[in-house]
This record gives sequence, C-alpha cells and structure tokens, in this order.
Amino acid sequence: MRATLENAARTLGLALSDTQIDQLLAYLALLQKWNKVYNLTAVRDPAQMLSHHLVDSLSALPPLLRHGAPARLMDVGAGGGLPGVVIAICCPSTDVSCVDAVAKKATFIQQVAAELKLPNLHGMHSRVEQLATEAFGVITSRAFASLLDFATLTRQHLAPGAVWMAMKGQHPTDEIAALPADVEVFHVEQLTVPGLDAQRCIVWMRPR
Repeated sequence: MRATLENAARTLGLALSDTQIDQLLAYLALLQKWNKVYNLTAVRDPAQMLSHHLVDSLSALPPLLRHGAPARLMDVGAGGGLPGVVIAICCPSTDVSCVDAVAKKATFIQQVAAELKLPNLHGMHSRVEQLATEAFGVITSRAFASLLDFATLTRQHLAPGAVWMAMKGQHPTDEIAALPADVEVFHVEQLTVPGLDAQRCIVWMRPR
C-alpha cells in the first residue's frame, strides 16, 4: 500500500512528506474501519479504496496547486471526506470544511481530524444551502450533483474571485450546456489517475 501510494504521488509530481504519507494511510485505515458500520463508501476492497478514492483524490492536487491553494476550501457532499480530507492532509495551510447532509459522515470527518491531528479539517453536518454564509476561495465536489445544482446551491459561499472545482468522470457536455449564462466554464482539465483506467476530469467554473 505504502509503495503504491508513494509511486502514485511521485507520478503526479507531488512532493509529500513521510508524515503526509502516514496520514493518508491512517485515513484509509479509518475509512475501512468506519465503513463497516457507517457505509461511507460502496468500495470495500482496500486496494480499490486506495486507487478509486485516495489516488483519485490526489490527482486533483496538482491542478489545485497550479491554480493556487486557497486559504479556505469547501468540499460539498463530502461523504467519507473525498477529496476534502486528502486536500487537508496535503495542503496544511488550507482550511478545509467538509459539508455533508448525513450526520454520521460529518462525524466521521471530525473523528479523522481528531485522530490525525488536522486542525485545518472540519466536518460540518448541514445541507449546503442551509449553511450560514461563509466565504471560500475554492468550492469543490466529487460526484455530488449536476454542475447546475452544484453551482446554484453553493454560489452564496464563493469569496470574491473564487472558483468552483468539480471533479467528474467523463466530460459532462450535457451538464455544461445546462449551466446558466452567469456561470462560466473556463477550463475542463483531463486527469490521469495512476493505476486507474478510467476517465476523469475537473470542470473549473466561476461566476461571470
């Protein structure tokens, strides 16, 4: 597991410390442990969890860092904390709020933050549209909703000059076509996930 993770990070051009690798593996272990009771993810096999969840989320790091890691990031519909927990581990200077409407998922994030000693990670139990308005530099999601719903539900939480970073599988042509005129897709970035033979992309959006 460790060698696979280290190789994936190297392939992605990420310079992760031994501590960060340890934290990512500890997070994976917690995900496996809690998944038995809380059903955080449909993936059960540890090796698949590594490739389909951890490395998949890591692949969003280089694009995020190129854009400029924000002071504050919101992960909407965070589920078991993907990609939010991974971002919090790899970008300690970014304050990450993982929002989920399911209480046990937000509780799990809080547990991860406590056990891995991540003061920059927060689990928030709320529907995003009911959350008190706060400003975030980047709002991200992974398999949360359509681009239209994602933008509509979270718009009030964008700081001035902020962007949306939506992680998707195949190029979501129909979803992009359904966006209103006041939302601009300024880049669709294809991702290559080490060890995963599947289409992945990031749809970068901002208000016009």
